[in-house]
Amino acid sequence: MTFGFAIIGCGMIARFHCKAIGDIPGARIIALIGRTKESAQKLAAEMGLVDVLCTDSLTDGLAAPGVDALIVTTPSGAHKDAATTAAKAGKHVVVEKPLEITSDRCTAIMDACERAGVSLCTIFPSRFGDANLELKAAIDAGRFGRLTLGETTIKWWRDQRYYDEGGWKGTQALDGGGALMNQAIHNVDLLLWMMGPVASVASYKANLAHERIEVEDTAVAALQFQSGALGVIQATTSVWPGLSKTISIHGNKGSVTIEQDDLCLWKFQEELPIDASIRSRFAHKTGESGGSSNPGAISHGGHTRQLADFIDAIRKGRKPFVDGAEGRRSVALIEAIYLSANTGKVVRLD
Repeated sequence: MTFGFAIIGCGMIARFHCKAIGDIPGARIIALIGRTKESAQKLAAEMGLVDVLCTDSLTDGLAAPGVDALIVTTPSGAHKDAATTAAKAGKHVVVEKPLEITSDRCTAIMDACERAGVSLCTIFPSRFGDANLELKAAIDAGRFGRLTLGETTIKWWRDQRYYDEGGWKGTQALDGGGALMNQAIHNVDLLLWMMGPVASVASYKANLAHERIEVEDTAVAALQFQSGALGVIQATTSVWPGLSKTISIHGNKGSVTIEQDDLCLWKFQEELPIDASIRSRFAHKTGESGGSSNPGAISHGGHTRQLADFIDAIRKGRKPFVDGAEGRRSVALIEAIYLSANTGKVVRLD
């Protein structure tokens, strides 16, 4: 049985979705919706797509025969309108990160999908990385003992041209934030997934290396989780030449550090027979920057896994692995980090 997608937004990230859908048996792209018909046609030609509707009309794209779901890859602050329109049309909805630029706008998308009885998923492909899945399994198995510290670093580089092109990057209205909301949100999501909800946050943010942007290119935050554990987030697009992102989870019985998709540390007080094979499996360098200095230098494999999970969830009547609520909580945490940085106060999360 074929599962048909329409994609709205024909920029760089749409190309990852096109590649991912091409790798999923039974999935196909029915329509591409761009700001202009020509931009949709350009993407179709680049990706080798034939018999695809290319249009600048969301209404026409959603009405195309065979469309089961809409993938939203527009600028972040324009996600709500496209997603809610698709839900009202009875289409399932996939939204690139962030789900939206405020938690209230995220909730509006979630409510629209719930009212329409359609599925909603937020794209966080890092959750589908094998090393991250092994780390999460170790946490769930209690191998860390009591979790004490969770930290993530996203020390990336974006030159001025990155912000100048396109007209929306670095704007509050459409980007919703800078290094935290746009780049680091993947690892913010991972940290929440691994460590659980945050109780309070204290933070600083600044624009230190770029011109003509309204948002931060450097941010740091100290977290206290509801469990009592502490945490740290470092997020930048101001660090040349750009370093691989990391996530580290520590407890009183173990520590793990993952750099990009590679395992740097996997050490537990109680060694298990599987540990040596895990260290061997994930010790090999991927050879990819993960977008540290080039936004296009990432794999589409995580997107493939997540879209395949989304299709399977719809067919089996279950929730997607990363649903709307999962997408909203990272946005809510980033909002709290921004509020703390703007007011100079510790912010408690509900």
